[in-house]
Amino acid sequence: MFWHANSSTTFGLICLKSNDFSVLEQLAILCGFCGYATNQGFLIKMKRNLSLVVLLTALWLLLSGHLEPLILGLGVASIAITFYLAHRMNVVDHESHPIHISRRLLVFWSFLTKEIILSNLDVVRRIIRPKSCISPTLFDVQLPQNSDLGRVIYANAITLTPGTVTIRVLPDKLVVHALCQETADDLRSNRMAVRVPDKMEQDS
Repeated sequence: MFWHANSSTTFGLICLKSNDFSVLEQLAILCGFCGYATNQGFLIKMKRNLSLVVLLTALWLLLSGHLEPLILGLGVASIAITFYLAHRMNVVDHESHPIHISRRLLVFWSFLTKEIILSNLDVVRRIIRPKSCISPTLFDVQLPQNSDLGRVIYANAITLTPGTVTIRVLPDKLVVHALCQETADDLRSNRMAVRVPDKMEQDS
């Protein structure tokens, strides 16, 4: 393949051998998307940007509830400005908009909601029953997650669950305060840890 371009034009000359490239590859190159067609990072970014627009649109419709042409036009403008600013600030990444773990995250939210409800009931029971065991303890919990995002999700999930608070986040473990020994033993069993969405994604 030979590519030639000069300063007077944005077009180039492409010389291809038909036996070196498939028809689709030749079309992709001729359209100027050779680098993007094989760039997984570009596809991931496009998917993330499209999902952000969909989420912004859904949020605007939910908060507005108006379908008049003028209001819709203002909504489109606000979504476009928000997307443009987010893109220019480079804040739409695998941590701020983690679509690569979205399916597991929904499942984890269901699990976490159930744990929060059960933990609330357990804390209330220990408070209203004087004979209930309350033995505050400070202990370490190992971090099986490989990504920073997974570690942060796990640490926040522990804090959101009544009766436990994440005190400190270390590279390989969490320092946690628990209201009783039973809760500490449950966290040490990694029952919650294995449910935390944790998938590495590299942007190119």
